[in-house]
Amino acid sequence: MRAGSKLSWVLAAESGVLLVLPFPVAGPLPHWRAALAWIAFVPLLIALLVPRSGFGWQRVAQNTLIGYFCGILWYGGTCYWIESTMQMYGNLPPLAASILLALFCLYLGLYFALFAFLVSLGQRATGSRVWALVSVPVLWVAVELARARVTSFPWNQLGDSQIDNLLLTRLAPWTGAYGISFVLMAGNCAVASFFLFRGWRARLIPPMLALALAAGLSKGYTLRATPEIPHATAMLLQPDLNVSGGNNWAGDEFDKRMQHFAALSEKACNPYYTGIPSSRMQIIQPDCKSPHPATSVIVWPESPAPFEGADPRFRHWISALAEDAHAPMIVGDIAVEREPGEAGTAMYNSAAFVAPDGTFVGRYDKMHLVPFGEYTPFPELLSFAGSLTDQVGHMTPGKRRVVFAADGHRYGVFICYESIFADEVRQFVKLGADVLVNISDDGWYGDTSAPWQHLNMSRMRAIENDRWLLVDTNSGVTSVIDPHGQVAQSAPRHVETSLPAHFNYLSRETFYTRHGDLLAWLCAIIAIVLAVDGAVQNNYRPGTKI
Repeated sequence: MRAGSKLSWVLAAESGVLLVLPFPVAGPLPHWRAALAWIAFVPLLIALLVPRSGFGWQRVAQNTLIGYFCGILWYGGTCYWIESTMQMYGNLPPLAASILLALFCLYLGLYFALFAFLVSLGQRATGSRVWALVSVPVLWVAVELARARVTSFPWNQLGDSQIDNLLLTRLAPWTGAYGISFVLMAGNCAVASFFLFRGWRARLIPPMLALALAAGLSKGYTLRATPEIPHATAMLLQPDLNVSGGNNWAGDEFDKRMQHFAALSEKACNPYYTGIPSSRMQIIQPDCKSPHPATSVIVWPESPAPFEGADPRFRHWISALAEDAHAPMIVGDIAVEREPGEAGTAMYNSAAFVAPDGTFVGRYDKMHLVPFGEYTPFPELLSFAGSLTDQVGHMTPGKRRVVFAADGHRYGVFICYESIFADEVRQFVKLGADVLVNISDDGWYGDTSAPWQHLNMSRMRAIENDRWLLVDTNSGVTSVIDPHGQVAQSAPRHVETSLPAHFNYLSRETFYTRHGDLLAWLCAIIAIVLAVDGAVQNNYRPGTKI
């Protein structure tokens, strides 16, 4: 197959499509689609490493473009919801929203180009397709780390696709999702060897080992961890407010709304869903006649409600509810402050913490803001698009993580898509949090796959840190996630309700919590060494065999 031939592009397109399937596309993920992660990269690896007549810089450039094409397709398939979100809720014209999605795919698709570039340099450096293939899992993990640290968008890491595999996710408390990505990519490499090498040993032994490993681990899709008996209850409010507007609540409407939400938050028993959300989710009616434990904490999500931390009406209602329920509260609101030495004010997306006696004792300001949602990245470069960027929020990022304490327990609260940053979430546990709380407004995603993708990444954070995670959203998916990443309870989407969430406070600490992305950084170091070696020399010789 000639470098840059049409077949190379076809293979890259096949991988681009196959890589979409292991992630939620229009709802919860069937297990058979998650299993495709074991082979999704095989066509791309064949396109990059198939024997050809040379491996000079022209071949490297062609491979890089092939990888770039695959990445553009993958981002377009998994993050298609950006276009509808920006159009429906960001007030962008259809053409502008489509252009933004295209630019997004072109920008982040560069990581696939980087991966293909590194694989090509690895083959130049080692002089062997065998060692180049062996290095692929290392190079992929290094690229995933770059996605998290350079552009701060580690959405849908390969390891996240296996969130329902109870056996494979046992790696996460040690390596984070990166270890799962490593194993999956190793499986892809083993299968690709069947098409790349000559000789029955090279063609059959690695694929057979990979298939045996995948078959053994597939048992994890059907396993359920032994549940811990929960001893605490949180009331998670799901207000289901319209994110498009109409939430000014003028006059008496504010008090009526607050009274209604307070009543929902004090209910001791509500209909709720149990088990991992699926298209066949069944409603379970709890035994409301039995005694229920006292509420340990009340949580209100990030939402378009007109909640401002300095508003006396807001503070009055929240304080009264906390005092009446004898429970601390975590409430999403907006904080406005005058910055020292600045003429203007700073606006923060915040989570207020209120003690059981009604005292506002602190707040956490969101540190990782959403680009083009809460701020405009590279404002100088985008100054020409003022009519578009004027629609974007102008939030200020928070400066430090805060762990809230009440009644002998400590709460680690992070906001919205901060849940996709594994190394940041673990910092709350290192600060002493014995339960994690994510407040979010996933209503911006509409009826797309994004809320389910977001939920799966949150589930991975629970596994990595061995903590219960309370996910409270404006419109769903409001859930209780156990330390095994299983959804113990979940409220239906687009329903105004409150969920009595049963959970436990835990104090144990995982290797990943203590040491973070150790595996990923090791892979990054190896990748840099291979890249430098491949750039300065060319050990590859045409016709190189095993």
